[in-house]
Amino acid sequence: MKTKLKLFLAFLFLLNSQFFFAQNTSLTAEREAKRSSEECHKKIDDQIDHLKKEQDKLEKSKKDLSKSEKNVESTKKQIEKLEIANQKFETKINTTANSEVEAQKLMIKSKENEVDIQKLKLKLLDQQKELDLIKTSI
Repeated sequence: MKTKLKLFLAFLFLLNSQFFFAQNTSLTAEREAKRSSEECHKKIDDQIDHLKKEQDKLEKSKKDLSKSEKNVESTKKQIEKLEIANQKFETKINTTANSEVEAQKLMIKSKENEVDIQKLKLKLLDQQKELDLIKTSI
C-alpha cells in the first residue's frame, strides 16, 4: 500500500509539475505574442505618421503649385493689359493730329508702359522658374 501511495504521490507530483511547466510555457508564449503585437502596432503607427507627413508635404506642394500658377497667369494678364494700352497710345500718336505736347506725353506714357512691361516680363521669368522648381519637387 505504501508503494501504491508513493507511486500515486509521485504521479500527482509529475502531473502537477507538467501542468506548471505547461502553464509557464503558455505564459511565455502569451508574453511573446503580446510583445510581437506591440512591435507591429508601433511599426504601423510609425508608418502612419510618416505617410501623414508625406501627405502634408504633398498638400503644401500642391498649394504652392496652385499659387505659383495663379501668379504666372496674373502677370501674363498684366503684361497683356499694358501691351494693349501701349498699342492704343501708338494708335493715338499715329492717327490723330495732336499737338506736339500731346504726342510727347503719349510717347512718354508709351515708354513708361514699355519699361513696366519689361519689368513684368522679368518677374514672369522668375515666377516660371519658381513654378518649374515646384513641379520638379513634386
